[in-house]
Amino acid sequence: MLNAQADRLNNILEKTVPAVLALLSERGKNMFWPAEGILKQAAEAKNTKLNATVGIATRDDGQALTTDSLLKEFSGNLEIFRYAPSFGIRPLRERWREEMLRKNPSLDGTKITLPIVTAALTHGLTVATSLLADPGDSIILPDKFWGNYKLVFEHGFGVKLHPFNFLKKESFDLESFEKTIKTTDGKKIVLLNTPNNPTGYSPTVGEAEEIFEILKRAAEKSPITVICDDAYWGLVFEDGIQKESMFARLANLHPNLLAVKIDGATKEEFAWGLRVGFITFGNSKMCSQAADALEQKIGGTIRGQVSNCSHPSQIAILNALNSSTYEQEKLKNFELLKKRAQKCREILEENTEKFSPFFAPLPFNSGYFMCIELAEEFSAEAVRQELLKKFDTGVIATGQLLRIAFSSVAEKNLAQIFENIFEACKNLSAKSEPPQTSLF
Repeated sequence: MLNAQADRLNNILEKTVPAVLALLSERGKNMFWPAEGILKQAAEAKNTKLNATVGIATRDDGQALTTDSLLKEFSGNLEIFRYAPSFGIRPLRERWREEMLRKNPSLDGTKITLPIVTAALTHGLTVATSLLADPGDSIILPDKFWGNYKLVFEHGFGVKLHPFNFLKKESFDLESFEKTIKTTDGKKIVLLNTPNNPTGYSPTVGEAEEIFEILKRAAEKSPITVICDDAYWGLVFEDGIQKESMFARLANLHPNLLAVKIDGATKEEFAWGLRVGFITFGNSKMCSQAADALEQKIGGTIRGQVSNCSHPSQIAILNALNSSTYEQEKLKNFELLKKRAQKCREILEENTEKFSPFFAPLPFNSGYFMCIELAEEFSAEAVRQELLKKFDTGVIATGQLLRIAFSSVAEKNLAQIFENIFEACKNLSAKSEPPQTSLF
């Protein structure tokens, strides 16, 4: 039996955006922001002289009680020691929305929920899954995906991963993408991760247009959710690549399509350990009532999972976003990553003939990573182990691929990384003649 508050929110969605209600999981339909009970009583007592409702320790003057050792780390700002709201602090949510609109002009005039703060992106994915997927549902996603998806979706929620072939030669495999959507039974949930982890590939502008058309055709047949994992969004290093978040167009694409943006300060603001992420919903028929209902469901989910997210981290991100020098500081970091990506491409192009008997790069144009695909005779794990033992080099092995994080390697050392991989492959093939033809 549904809670009365959840039932009220569902009624709002049924009247305003019925397709969105249909896309919610049973867990999502049961979710609500607990406006009654302790929280309501605490809010009502907020301005009383003797307030014994707030579950924190305070000084005699009402300020948060803490230690001098902690206090000095934050320049005497006592407010950061209070709990943040489960939705996140309002000024940060509004500021993040401003930045989202500034960076994604296609969102102009589109009604979206006000971004809600999550404990970074993994938590954002967990919140989205809580609201949108039931055990046994499938998530359609690229076959090159972040390994943590298995933990979040499969193990955490009993959701099946239904991959499509991501890359066809040097391009996004549009045919496989559409075919997988058509042939997947049950509720349609699609996950797009651009720039992609692990490959570092983002669709071209032309490919993005085709993706939108495919998703629009799917939405015309039945309701569909599209989750945009924008962890590395904005780090695009080449011309002709889709620079706006896919969410910007998807949020207003079709009444039957619910777009979900999972992003955050982790990579966009170079603030990995602060663990500040955001979740935002968009739909072409979204109205203020529907947005409020969905925000309450998101807030309730967060309340039930982690209660609220780090207040000091949120304050730090808000202050950084409001700094007059911040954009220039970020641009400097962006240019550093861009140079490293370009250096990788330069090394690989200059050594194509040398490397091709052993490995070849997958296309990349953005993000933190690039991948090389090994010749069939090699095990990626064996090469990784050889690199560790003989060359003091660390990479990630996934399937037949090695993932190289140029984000964490100095430009001057990138050539040695590829040379070491080459030598490791030579060592492993020493007992047999290397292939006479190139991998591609």
